[in-house]
Amino acid sequence: MENNIIYNNLNGAVEPSKGYSVAKSLLQRRSVRRYEREPIPEEDLQFIREAIGNTPTSYNGQQYSVIEIDDQNIKEQLEAITGQKQMKTSNRVFAFLSDFNKIKVAAKAKGLEYVDFQNTADGLIVGTVDAALAMMSAIVAAESRGLGCCPIGYARTADPEAISKLLHLPQGVYLVCALAVGVPREMPQMKPKQPENLLIFKNQYPSEGLEQPLLDYDQLILDYHRSRGDNAKEEDWIGKMLEYYAEGMNYSMLASLKARGYALEK
Repeated sequence: MENNIIYNNLNGAVEPSKGYSVAKSLLQRRSVRRYEREPIPEEDLQFIREAIGNTPTSYNGQQYSVIEIDDQNIKEQLEAITGQKQMKTSNRVFAFLSDFNKIKVAAKAKGLEYVDFQNTADGLIVGTVDAALAMMSAIVAAESRGLGCCPIGYARTADPEAISKLLHLPQGVYLVCALAVGVPREMPQMKPKQPENLLIFKNQYPSEGLEQPLLDYDQLILDYHRSRGDNAKEEDWIGKMLEYYAEGMNYSMLASLKARGYALEK
């Protein structure tokens, strides 16, 4: 499916590269962790930036910001903090931020009283969702240009204070997720995703009938990992997710969020 739409904004028009396909970007997406050294064409980077800028957000408040990182020293420091090699080897790292600092600055500039909305659970969710939607916009845009991407959620939890200092994040701003982008050196096998009957429910959440489809999916993931040749391993989905959650119980995100100015009250 070809898409000949020309994307326009106040800065001019950006035309998708030949062969652009929404279906390919969305349905063949996979996480790429190995990249070529070649640079990303500037027109592709600008397309990603404009896609990020057109992200739908709560109240049109745009409670997010993005830091585009091409400084190799900063990327290497991010790799040292997270242990994620793709932070260092990708051409770009985009840091997606929940951001209530901008509206606070704007309120002060107009002589208006700022309301600490980020101190509510809803405020935390709003900023997080806005930043996550912006990241998905970036992924679709980058993939449509033949680039590879890898979301890095561990950037949020590895050492929040160290990353906040490295990126000079002010109060009211915290890192939601990072995204490595570059020219792919690999095309990994796509991991099986949950089938439609586990993801899309009709009219209401089901009260029963989930157990067997979940067990079937668990077996599918186990079979996938067993079939990966030199990378074969005994890894299911249910057990692995419970391991992740157990590890996550050791994170101190609440304290980190409070240090960032998200002092949740209600």
